[in-house]
Amino acid sequence: MGRCPECGGWDTLVEELIPEGDRFEAPSSPKGAPALRPESITAIETLEEPRMPSGIPEFDRVLGGGIVAGSLILIGGDPGIGKSTLMLQALDGLARSGKKVLYISGEESKGQIHLRSRRLGVSSETLLVASEIHVDAILSLMESEKPAAVVIDSVQTMYNPELSSAPGSVGQVRETTMKLMVTAKKSGVPIFLVGHVTKDGAIAGPRVMEHMVDTVLYFEGDGNHIFRVLRAVKNRFGSTNEIGVFEMRGGGLAEVPNPSALFLSERPENAAGSVVTASMEGTRPILVEIQGLVSRSGLGNPRRTVLGLDSNRVALLVAVMEKKIGMNLSGLDIFMNVAGGVRITEPAADLAILAAVASSFLDRPLPEGAVVMGEVGLTGEVRGISQLEGRALEIQKMGFSHLIVPDSGARRLKKIPGLKVSGVTHVSQAMELLF
Repeated sequence: MGRCPECGGWDTLVEELIPEGDRFEAPSSPKGAPALRPESITAIETLEEPRMPSGIPEFDRVLGGGIVAGSLILIGGDPGIGKSTLMLQALDGLARSGKKVLYISGEESKGQIHLRSRRLGVSSETLLVASEIHVDAILSLMESEKPAAVVIDSVQTMYNPELSSAPGSVGQVRETTMKLMVTAKKSGVPIFLVGHVTKDGAIAGPRVMEHMVDTVLYFEGDGNHIFRVLRAVKNRFGSTNEIGVFEMRGGGLAEVPNPSALFLSERPENAAGSVVTASMEGTRPILVEIQGLVSRSGLGNPRRTVLGLDSNRVALLVAVMEKKIGMNLSGLDIFMNVAGGVRITEPAADLAILAAVASSFLDRPLPEGAVVMGEVGLTGEVRGISQLEGRALEIQKMGFSHLIVPDSGARRLKKIPGLKVSGVTHVSQAMELLF
């Protein structure tokens, strides 16, 4: 049946696997079963197991400090972004430390994996490779080889013979993930699942799959840029705000230990529309360049093109500039970009966006060595931001000399040698200070 008689939706019926005892009658509760006794949370004893380092510090940072035993980790991203490359390099790092690891591919043959490993310089003898989609065969292989870590590439290609649906269907992905989750918890072996994404960027398959796993990582980046950002959107063993920055090279993914220096390395000097701000990604402050271009429009409806920022946020700030500062931007095209292909979502970049648009509109560059941060409200007030001290130390380390921040944060900030701090309470005050 293609159409659900209840909700009326098409192609919404999914094959489900029913346990043997549930086929004809509901299972009765076992007689004589011992009653459950709750236990005080302070009396529960836990064993702190050390995390396994993968040999890639940026990868370990996103995971929360390393790989936790028995964890199920889902990694999603666009095709060709580097998911399989990262997994192969991470397994190689574990294998070089003397551990036996297993890489299972349902999309590539062993010969194809070997060719890629030669290009990446992966040559560990304890890195075992198999090409298989039968989930029971994979579980038997794990039981016989007893690896320290396993990669399944990808979970959408895995096949459970107990279901008649094709690999990649909702039922197949859910049942396969459930079997792998139970195996990971029982054996203590961490399992990495590589997942495909849909056109919208979400991981393909049932949404419940993301609830079943312990950690969900997204590999972000534009195929036209060499930078890749690994971001944790769910992590039961660490922060969900940490990111790892990688650079795609001919020999694989290389870590970027100092992203701020890399993102600002080609920044033009004394250019109108170029503003530097500090964005917090987890515990790490990263300096990025926000570029704005305001030009005369030849169209009836002026264009608003935004890359790396929230377009609705930019439209809101443009309206604030027109109303509170008096800049007539209604008939002009506005283009915004974050250099390096980075995406900024936090409101602390509001004042920098506003400064970039004003700088291009007035055709005046910002004062040399200036960095701008602050959240802007609809009435034009500049609100405080979090973790200001960490951002300020990174700014001073990168050689900038002048910091424009909300006045509430400037009063609390300790004096940093070589860094002048100016506090502003309104966007008009910030414009007077900058231009």
